Amino acid sequence: MAQRDDLMPEAAPSVSAAALPDSGPGRIAIISASVGAGHDGAAAGLADRLSAHGFLVDRYDFLDLLPARSGRLICDVYHRILTWAPAGYQRLYAATEHASRPGALWRALFRGAEQRTLRVLDPDTCAVVSTYPGASQVLGALRRRGLLRVPAFTYLTDFSVHSLWVAPGIDAHLAVHAIPAAQAHAQGAAAVTVAGPVTGPRFAPATDEQRRAARARFGLPDQAPLALLVAGSWGVGPVRQAAAEIREAGVAVPVVVCGRNQALADELRRDGIEHAFGWVDDMPGLMHGCNVLVQNAGGLTSLEAFAAGLPVVSYRCIPGHGQTNAAALDEAGLAAWIRDPAELGPVLAELLHGPRGQAQRAAGLELHRSAPGPVPAIAARTGHQPAAGAQPAPRRRPARRRLILAAAGAAATASLGIAAPAAYTEAPAHFPTVTHYLELDW
Repeated sequence: MAQRDDLMPEAAPSVSAAALPDSGPGRIAIISASVGAGHDGAAAGLADRLSAHGFLVDRYDFLDLLPARSGRLICDVYHRILTWAPAGYQRLYAATEHASRPGALWRALFRGAEQRTLRVLDPDTCAVVSTYPGASQVLGALRRRGLLRVPAFTYLTDFSVHSLWVAPGIDAHLAVHAIPAAQAHAQGAAAVTVAGPVTGPRFAPATDEQRRAARARFGLPDQAPLALLVAGSWGVGPVRQAAAEIREAGVAVPVVVCGRNQALADELRRDGIEHAFGWVDDMPGLMHGCNVLVQNAGGLTSLEAFAAGLPVVSYRCIPGHGQTNAAALDEAGLAAWIRDPAELGPVLAELLHGPRGQAQRAAGLELHRSAPGPVPAIAARTGHQPAAGAQPAPRRRPARRRLILAAAGAAATASLGIAAPAAYTEAPAHFPTVTHYLELDW
Protein backbone atom coordinates (compact mmCIF):
# COMPACT_ATOMS: atom_id res chain seq x y z
CA MET A 1 0.00 0.00 0.00
CA ALA A 2 1.07 3.59 -0.57
CA GLN A 3 1.75 5.63 2.52
CA ARG A 4 1.45 9.22 3.70
CA ASP A 5 4.25 11.23 5.27
CA ASP A 6 2.22 14.11 6.70
CA LEU A 7 0.72 12.31 9.69
CA MET A 8 1.36 14.00 13.01
CA PRO A 9 0.20 13.09 16.53
CA GLU A 10 -1.45 16.47 17.13
CA ALA A 11 -5.22 16.70 17.20
CA ALA A 12 -6.70 16.16 13.76
CA PRO A 13 -9.66 18.06 12.39
CA SER A 14 -12.91 16.19 12.31
CA VAL A 15 -14.25 14.88 9.03
CA SER A 16 -17.54 16.55 8.24
CA ALA A 17 -20.13 16.15 5.54
CA ALA A 18 -20.76 19.90 5.53
CA ALA A 19 -18.19 20.57 2.80
CA LEU A 20 -19.43 17.83 0.51
CA PRO A 21 -21.16 18.61 -2.76
CA ASP A 22 -24.90 18.12 -2.96
CA SER A 23 -24.76 15.76 -5.92
CA GLY A 24 -22.42 13.59 -7.93
CA PRO A 25 -20.22 10.74 -6.77
CA GLY A 26 -18.86 10.91 -3.25
CA ARG A 27 -15.67 9.57 -1.72
CA ILE A 28 -15.99 6.55 0.56
CA ALA A 29 -13.26 5.14 2.79
CA ILE A 30 -13.07 1.43 3.56
CA ILE A 31 -11.06 0.26 6.57
CA SER A 32 -10.17 -3.42 6.61
CA ALA A 33 -7.34 -5.43 8.19
CA SER A 34 -4.74 -7.66 6.56
CA VAL A 35 -5.36 -10.52 8.97
CA GLY A 36 -6.03 -13.63 6.97
CA ALA A 37 -7.81 -12.82 3.72
CA GLY A 38 -11.50 -12.45 4.55
CA HIS A 39 -11.64 -8.87 5.79
CA ASP A 40 -9.56 -7.61 2.87
CA GLY A 41 -11.58 -9.76 0.48
CA ALA A 42 -14.82 -8.18 1.64
CA ALA A 43 -13.24 -4.73 1.38
CA ALA A 44 -12.18 -5.46 -2.21
CA GLY A 45 -15.70 -6.60 -3.10
CA LEU A 46 -17.21 -3.48 -1.56
CA ALA A 47 -14.71 -1.25 -3.36
CA ASP A 48 -15.51 -2.85 -6.71
CA ARG A 49 -19.25 -2.31 -6.28
CA LEU A 50 -18.96 1.25 -5.02
CA SER A 51 -16.54 2.16 -7.82
CA ALA A 52 -18.85 0.63 -10.42
CA HIS A 53 -21.57 3.01 -9.20
CA GLY A 54 -19.39 6.08 -9.54
CA PHE A 55 -18.05 6.46 -6.00
CA LEU A 56 -14.41 7.21 -5.34
CA VAL A 57 -12.96 4.67 -2.94
CA ASP A 58 -9.99 4.86 -0.56
CA ARG A 59 -8.85 1.72 1.28
CA TYR A 60 -6.90 1.55 4.53
CA ASP A 61 -5.43 -1.23 6.65
CA PHE A 62 -6.44 -0.93 10.31
CA LEU A 63 -3.22 -2.62 11.41
CA ASP A 64 -1.33 0.39 10.00
CA LEU A 65 -3.50 2.75 12.02
CA LEU A 66 -2.68 1.22 15.40
CA PRO A 67 0.14 2.94 17.33
CA ALA A 68 3.79 1.91 17.20
CA ARG A 69 3.20 -0.81 14.60
CA SER A 70 1.49 -2.82 17.31
CA GLY A 71 -1.04 -4.15 14.82
CA ARG A 72 1.55 -6.34 13.11
CA LEU A 73 2.86 -7.61 16.43
CA ILE A 74 -0.61 -8.46 17.71
CA CYS A 75 -1.44 -10.20 14.42
CA ASP A 76 1.65 -12.37 14.79
CA VAL A 77 0.81 -13.24 18.40
CA TYR A 78 -2.74 -14.13 17.42
CA HIS A 79 -1.48 -16.40 14.65
CA ARG A 80 0.77 -18.20 17.11
CA ILE A 81 -2.02 -18.66 19.67
CA LEU A 82 -4.40 -20.07 17.07
CA THR A 83 -1.71 -22.39 15.73
CA TRP A 84 -0.13 -23.58 18.96
CA ALA A 85 -2.90 -23.22 21.55
CA PRO A 86 -6.31 -23.49 19.83
CA ALA A 87 -8.01 -24.59 23.06
CA GLY A 88 -6.79 -21.42 24.71
CA TYR A 89 -8.17 -19.36 21.85
CA GLN A 90 -11.53 -21.10 22.26
CA ARG A 91 -11.63 -20.12 25.94
CA LEU A 92 -10.68 -16.53 25.15
CA TYR A 93 -13.28 -16.28 22.40
CA ALA A 94 -16.02 -17.71 24.60
CA ALA A 95 -15.09 -15.40 27.47
CA THR A 96 -15.39 -12.34 25.23
CA GLU A 97 -18.43 -13.45 23.27
CA HIS A 98 -20.79 -11.37 25.39
CA ALA A 99 -18.40 -8.57 26.41
CA SER A 100 -19.92 -5.13 26.01
CA ARG A 101 -16.65 -3.29 25.35
CA PRO A 102 -12.86 -3.70 25.41
CA GLY A 103 -11.04 -3.43 28.72
CA ALA A 104 -8.97 -0.41 29.77
CA LEU A 105 -5.75 -1.47 28.03
CA TRP A 106 -7.47 -2.22 24.75
CA ARG A 107 -9.48 0.99 24.92
CA ALA A 108 -6.19 2.87 25.21
CA LEU A 109 -4.76 0.99 22.26
CA PHE A 110 -7.74 1.68 20.03
CA ARG A 111 -7.90 5.27 21.24
CA GLY A 112 -4.40 5.58 19.84
CA ALA A 113 -5.76 4.83 16.37
CA GLU A 114 -8.42 7.53 16.45
CA GLN A 115 -6.37 10.58 15.43
CA ARG A 116 -4.51 8.58 12.83
CA THR A 117 -7.81 7.40 11.38
CA LEU A 118 -9.08 10.96 11.14
CA ARG A 119 -5.87 12.12 9.47
CA VAL A 120 -5.92 9.56 6.66
CA LEU A 121 -9.50 10.38 5.68
CA ASP A 122 -9.81 12.91 2.86
CA PRO A 123 -11.83 16.03 3.73
CA ASP A 124 -14.41 15.13 1.08
CA THR A 125 -15.07 11.66 2.51
CA CYS A 126 -18.82 11.16 2.68
CA ALA A 127 -18.89 7.78 4.48
CA VAL A 128 -16.58 5.25 6.11
CA VAL A 129 -17.15 1.49 5.97
CA SER A 130 -15.42 -1.00 8.28
CA THR A 131 -14.97 -4.67 7.49
CA TYR A 132 -13.13 -5.33 10.76
CA PRO A 133 -14.46 -5.14 14.34
CA GLY A 134 -11.50 -3.19 15.76
CA ALA A 135 -11.95 -0.51 13.11
CA SER A 136 -15.66 -0.40 13.90
CA GLN A 137 -14.88 0.25 17.56
CA VAL A 138 -12.68 3.21 16.61
CA LEU A 139 -15.20 4.64 14.13
CA GLY A 140 -18.04 4.25 16.62
CA ALA A 141 -16.09 6.12 19.28
CA LEU A 142 -15.30 8.94 16.86
CA ARG A 143 -18.95 9.18 15.87
CA ARG A 144 -20.12 9.28 19.49
CA ARG A 145 -17.79 12.16 20.28
CA GLY A 146 -18.68 14.09 17.15
CA LEU A 147 -15.18 13.93 15.65
CA LEU A 148 -16.39 11.95 12.65
CA ARG A 149 -19.44 13.67 11.22
CA VAL A 150 -20.10 11.40 8.25
CA PRO A 151 -21.93 8.08 8.41
CA ALA A 152 -19.96 5.04 9.56
CA PHE A 153 -20.97 1.53 8.51
CA THR A 154 -19.92 -1.94 9.60
CA TYR A 155 -20.01 -4.70 7.00
CA LEU A 156 -20.28 -7.95 8.97
CA THR A 157 -17.95 -10.38 7.23
CA ASP A 158 -18.83 -13.34 9.49
CA PHE A 159 -21.97 -15.46 9.46
CA SER A 160 -22.05 -15.31 13.24
CA VAL A 161 -21.77 -12.04 15.14
CA HIS A 162 -19.52 -11.77 18.17
CA SER A 163 -20.81 -8.98 20.43
CA LEU A 164 -17.80 -6.76 19.81
CA TRP A 165 -18.64 -6.54 16.11
CA VAL A 166 -21.44 -4.26 17.33
CA ALA A 167 -19.90 -0.89 18.18
CA PRO A 168 -22.00 1.93 19.68
CA GLY A 169 -21.95 4.92 17.37
CA ILE A 170 -21.95 2.99 14.10
CA ASP A 171 -24.82 4.26 11.95
CA ALA A 172 -25.72 1.02 10.18
CA HIS A 173 -24.67 -2.63 10.10
CA LEU A 174 -24.73 -4.54 6.81
CA ALA A 175 -25.06 -8.33 6.97
CA VAL A 176 -24.70 -11.02 4.33
CA HIS A 177 -27.77 -13.01 5.48
CA ALA A 178 -30.76 -12.84 7.81
CA ILE A 179 -29.03 -15.06 10.42
CA PRO A 180 -26.15 -12.67 11.19
CA ALA A 181 -28.56 -9.76 10.80
CA ALA A 182 -30.79 -11.20 13.54
CA GLN A 183 -27.79 -11.85 15.79
CA ALA A 184 -26.57 -8.28 15.35
CA HIS A 185 -30.02 -6.85 15.98
CA ALA A 186 -30.40 -8.89 19.17
CA GLN A 187 -27.16 -7.33 20.44
CA GLY A 188 -28.35 -3.79 19.85
CA ALA A 189 -26.78 -3.05 16.47
CA ALA A 190 -28.17 0.03 14.75
CA ALA A 191 -30.01 -0.07 11.42
CA VAL A 192 -29.26 -3.68 10.53
CA THR A 193 -29.71 -4.40 6.82
CA VAL A 194 -29.34 -7.65 4.88
CA ALA A 195 -27.10 -6.50 2.04
CA GLY A 196 -25.83 -9.86 0.80
CA PRO A 197 -22.30 -11.05 -0.08
CA VAL A 198 -19.75 -9.11 -2.12
CA THR A 199 -17.83 -11.87 -3.88
CA GLY A 200 -16.08 -11.40 -7.21
CA PRO A 201 -17.97 -11.88 -10.49
CA ARG A 202 -15.77 -14.83 -11.55
CA PHE A 203 -17.26 -16.95 -8.78
CA ALA A 204 -20.11 -18.45 -10.78
CA PRO A 205 -21.32 -21.97 -11.61
CA ALA A 206 -19.04 -23.74 -14.08
CA THR A 207 -20.07 -25.15 -17.41
CA ASP A 208 -18.92 -28.64 -18.35
CA GLU A 209 -16.29 -27.12 -20.61
CA GLN A 210 -15.02 -24.84 -17.83
CA ARG A 211 -14.83 -27.80 -15.45
CA ARG A 212 -12.79 -29.89 -17.89
CA ALA A 213 -10.45 -26.97 -18.61
CA ALA A 214 -9.95 -26.22 -14.91
CA ARG A 215 -9.12 -29.83 -14.09
CA ALA A 216 -6.59 -29.96 -16.90
CA ARG A 217 -5.00 -26.67 -15.79
CA PHE A 218 -4.58 -27.78 -12.16
CA GLY A 219 -3.61 -31.37 -13.01
CA LEU A 220 -6.72 -32.87 -11.39
CA PRO A 221 -8.44 -36.19 -12.25
CA ASP A 222 -10.73 -36.06 -15.26
CA GLN A 223 -13.76 -37.89 -13.88
CA ALA A 224 -13.54 -38.42 -10.11
CA PRO A 225 -15.64 -36.30 -7.74
CA LEU A 226 -13.35 -33.74 -6.08
CA ALA A 227 -13.69 -32.32 -2.55
CA LEU A 228 -11.94 -28.96 -2.23
CA LEU A 229 -10.60 -28.66 1.34
CA VAL A 230 -9.68 -25.09 2.33
CA ALA A 231 -7.82 -23.96 5.44
CA GLY A 232 -7.66 -20.22 4.89
CA SER A 233 -4.76 -17.99 4.03
CA TRP A 234 -2.82 -19.21 7.07
CA GLY A 235 -3.54 -22.93 6.61
CA VAL A 236 -4.49 -23.63 10.23
CA GLY A 237 -6.53 -26.33 11.92
CA PRO A 238 -6.37 -30.15 11.73
CA VAL A 239 -6.02 -30.04 7.96
CA ARG A 240 -3.89 -33.17 7.57
CA GLN A 241 -6.39 -35.18 9.57
CA ALA A 242 -9.34 -33.86 7.58
CA ALA A 243 -7.61 -34.57 4.26
CA ALA A 244 -6.79 -38.13 5.30
CA GLU A 245 -10.37 -38.73 6.42
CA ILE A 246 -11.80 -37.43 3.15
CA ARG A 247 -9.50 -39.78 1.26
CA GLU A 248 -10.39 -42.73 3.50
CA ALA A 249 -14.12 -42.08 3.09
CA GLY A 250 -13.68 -42.98 -0.59
CA VAL A 251 -16.45 -40.67 -1.81
CA ALA A 252 -14.31 -37.90 -3.30
CA VAL A 253 -10.65 -37.16 -3.97
CA PRO A 254 -9.30 -34.44 -1.63
CA VAL A 255 -7.90 -31.28 -3.20
CA VAL A 256 -6.32 -29.16 -0.48
CA VAL A 257 -5.46 -25.45 -0.49
CA CYS A 258 -3.07 -24.48 2.32
CA GLY A 259 -2.82 -20.74 1.70
CA ARG A 260 0.59 -19.34 2.64
CA ASN A 261 1.44 -22.41 4.72
CA GLN A 262 3.71 -24.07 2.18
CA ALA A 263 5.10 -26.39 4.86
CA LEU A 264 1.62 -27.84 5.30
CA ALA A 265 1.31 -28.47 1.56
CA ASP A 266 4.64 -30.28 1.60
CA GLU A 267 3.52 -32.43 4.56
CA LEU A 268 0.29 -33.36 2.81
CA ARG A 269 2.16 -34.52 -0.27
CA ARG A 270 4.38 -36.67 1.95
CA ASP A 271 1.17 -38.07 3.46
CA GLY A 272 0.12 -39.17 -0.02
CA ILE A 273 -2.36 -36.34 -0.69
CA GLU A 274 -1.44 -35.78 -4.32
CA HIS A 275 -3.36 -32.57 -4.95
CA ALA A 276 -2.10 -30.18 -2.26
CA PHE A 277 -1.53 -26.52 -3.14
CA GLY A 278 -0.08 -23.55 -1.31
CA TRP A 279 -1.36 -20.12 -2.27
CA VAL A 280 -3.74 -20.24 -5.26
CA ASP A 281 -4.28 -17.04 -7.24
CA ASP A 282 -7.12 -18.49 -9.33
CA MET A 283 -9.61 -19.73 -6.74
CA PRO A 284 -12.59 -19.27 -9.10
CA GLY A 285 -10.89 -21.58 -11.56
CA LEU A 286 -10.06 -24.18 -8.92
CA MET A 287 -13.65 -24.13 -7.67
CA HIS A 288 -14.80 -24.67 -11.25
CA GLY A 289 -12.88 -27.93 -11.26
CA CYS A 290 -14.28 -29.25 -7.96
CA ASN A 291 -17.65 -30.61 -6.82
CA VAL A 292 -17.94 -29.82 -3.11
CA LEU A 293 -16.19 -27.50 -0.64
CA VAL A 294 -15.03 -28.62 2.82
CA GLN A 295 -14.17 -25.64 5.04
CA ASN A 296 -13.23 -25.02 8.66
CA ALA A 297 -13.96 -21.33 9.37
CA GLY A 298 -17.12 -20.25 7.53
CA GLY A 299 -15.71 -17.07 6.03
CA LEU A 300 -15.36 -15.54 2.60
CA THR A 301 -14.38 -18.77 0.85
CA SER A 302 -17.73 -20.29 1.81
CA LEU A 303 -19.56 -17.33 0.26
CA GLU A 304 -17.45 -17.70 -2.88
CA ALA A 305 -18.34 -21.39 -3.05
CA PHE A 306 -22.05 -20.56 -2.78
CA ALA A 307 -21.68 -18.21 -5.76
CA ALA A 308 -19.82 -20.93 -7.68
CA GLY A 309 -22.68 -23.37 -7.12
CA LEU A 310 -20.75 -25.72 -4.84
CA PRO A 311 -22.40 -27.40 -1.86
CA VAL A 312 -20.46 -26.66 1.32
CA VAL A 313 -19.72 -28.70 4.42
CA SER A 314 -18.13 -27.50 7.66
CA TYR A 315 -15.75 -30.05 9.17
CA ARG A 316 -13.15 -30.04 11.93
CA CYS A 317 -13.71 -26.33 12.42
CA ILE A 318 -11.18 -24.08 14.08
CA PRO A 319 -12.11 -22.73 17.54
CA GLY A 320 -14.10 -19.58 18.17
CA HIS A 321 -15.62 -18.03 15.09
CA GLY A 322 -15.00 -21.19 13.05
CA GLN A 323 -17.49 -23.10 15.18
CA THR A 324 -20.02 -20.29 15.61
CA ASN A 325 -19.96 -19.65 11.85
CA ALA A 326 -20.51 -23.35 11.20
CA ALA A 327 -23.54 -23.33 13.48
CA ALA A 328 -24.99 -20.26 11.76
CA LEU A 329 -24.43 -21.68 8.27
CA ASP A 330 -26.08 -24.93 9.32
CA GLU A 331 -29.06 -23.02 10.76
CA ALA A 332 -29.39 -21.11 7.50
CA GLY A 333 -29.46 -24.33 5.48
CA LEU A 334 -26.39 -23.24 3.52
CA ALA A 335 -23.73 -25.65 4.78
CA ALA A 336 -23.93 -28.98 6.59
CA TRP A 337 -21.91 -29.11 9.82
CA ILE A 338 -20.33 -32.52 10.41
CA ARG A 339 -19.38 -33.09 14.04
CA ASP A 340 -18.95 -36.88 13.92
CA PRO A 341 -16.23 -38.17 11.56
CA ALA A 342 -18.40 -41.24 10.87
CA GLU A 343 -20.84 -38.93 9.07
CA LEU A 344 -18.26 -37.52 6.67
CA GLY A 345 -18.64 -40.10 3.90
CA PRO A 346 -22.46 -40.27 3.93
CA VAL A 347 -22.86 -36.47 4.04
CA LEU A 348 -20.38 -35.94 1.21
CA ALA A 349 -22.26 -38.54 -0.86
CA GLU A 350 -25.56 -36.73 -0.21
CA LEU A 351 -24.07 -33.38 -1.20
CA LEU A 352 -22.46 -34.76 -4.35
CA HIS A 353 -25.30 -36.91 -5.63
CA GLY A 354 -28.48 -36.37 -3.64
CA PRO A 355 -31.28 -33.85 -3.08
CA ARG A 356 -29.44 -32.36 -0.10
CA GLY A 357 -26.70 -31.15 -2.40
CA GLN A 358 -29.22 -29.75 -4.86
CA ALA A 359 -31.00 -27.87 -2.08
CA GLN A 360 -27.75 -26.38 -0.77
CA ARG A 361 -26.64 -25.31 -4.25
CA ALA A 362 -29.97 -23.57 -4.80
CA ALA A 363 -29.83 -21.86 -1.39
CA GLY A 364 -26.27 -20.65 -1.98
CA LEU A 365 -27.06 -19.21 -5.38
CA GLU A 366 -30.22 -17.56 -4.07
CA LEU A 367 -28.20 -15.87 -1.32
CA HIS A 368 -26.26 -14.00 -4.02
CA ARG A 369 -29.26 -13.27 -6.22
CA SER A 370 -31.82 -12.06 -3.71
CA ALA A 371 -30.03 -9.38 -1.65
CA PRO A 372 -29.82 -5.79 -3.00
CA GLY A 373 -26.12 -5.42 -2.26
CA PRO A 374 -24.48 -2.85 0.01
CA VAL A 375 -24.43 0.14 -2.35
CA PRO A 376 -28.08 1.24 -1.91
CA ALA A 377 -27.82 1.17 1.90
CA ILE A 378 -24.58 3.15 1.89
CA ALA A 379 -25.69 5.63 -0.76
CA ALA A 380 -28.96 6.33 1.04
CA ARG A 381 -27.08 7.74 4.05
CA THR A 382 -24.44 9.70 2.16
CA GLY A 383 -26.74 12.02 0.23
CA HIS A 384 -24.97 11.09 -2.99
CA GLN A 385 -26.69 9.35 -5.85
CA PRO A 386 -24.75 6.47 -7.42
CA ALA A 387 -23.71 7.34 -10.95
CA ALA A 388 -24.08 4.16 -13.00
CA GLY A 389 -21.41 3.64 -15.63
CA ALA A 390 -18.57 5.57 -14.03
CA GLN A 391 -15.87 3.27 -12.71
CA PRO A 392 -12.95 5.18 -11.16
CA ALA A 393 -10.19 3.04 -9.71
CA PRO A 394 -9.99 2.61 -5.92
CA ARG A 395 -7.25 4.63 -4.24
CA ARG A 396 -5.17 3.32 -1.34
CA ARG A 397 -3.70 5.75 1.16
CA PRO A 398 -2.75 4.26 4.53
CA ALA A 399 -0.61 5.83 7.20
CA ARG A 400 3.11 5.77 8.10
CA ARG A 401 4.31 7.72 11.10
CA ARG A 402 4.09 6.46 14.69
CA LEU A 403 1.72 7.91 17.25
CA ILE A 404 2.70 8.63 20.81
CA LEU A 405 0.95 5.62 22.35
CA ALA A 406 3.76 3.18 21.64
CA ALA A 407 3.83 2.04 25.24
CA ALA A 408 0.20 0.98 25.19
CA GLY A 409 0.70 -1.00 21.99
CA ALA A 410 3.80 -2.77 23.26
CA ALA A 411 2.17 -3.52 26.60
CA ALA A 412 -0.91 -4.94 24.89
CA THR A 413 1.16 -7.21 22.70
CA ALA A 414 3.34 -8.39 25.54
CA SER A 415 0.39 -9.04 27.82
CA LEU A 416 -1.28 -11.26 25.25
CA GLY A 417 1.85 -13.14 24.27
CA ILE A 418 3.40 -13.65 27.72
CA ALA A 419 0.82 -13.31 30.45
CA ALA A 420 -2.63 -12.89 28.98
CA PRO A 421 -4.56 -12.83 32.26
CA ALA A 422 -2.66 -9.74 33.39
CA ALA A 423 -4.07 -7.77 30.46
CA TYR A 424 -7.64 -7.90 31.65
CA THR A 425 -8.88 -5.34 34.09
CA GLU A 426 -12.48 -6.43 34.41
CA ALA A 427 -14.38 -9.46 35.68
CA PRO A 428 -13.63 -12.77 33.90
CA ALA A 429 -17.12 -12.88 32.43
CA HIS A 430 -16.50 -9.59 30.65
CA PHE A 431 -12.77 -9.40 29.86
CA PRO A 432 -12.07 -8.76 26.20
CA THR A 433 -9.02 -9.72 24.24
CA VAL A 434 -7.47 -8.56 21.07
CA THR A 435 -7.88 -12.06 19.64
CA HIS A 436 -11.54 -11.27 19.10
CA TYR A 437 -10.69 -8.32 16.92
CA LEU A 438 -8.29 -10.39 14.85
CA GLU A 439 -10.92 -12.81 13.57
CA LEU A 440 -9.87 -14.44 10.31
CA ASP A 441 -11.38 -15.71 7.14
CA TRP A 442 -9.63 -18.88 6.11
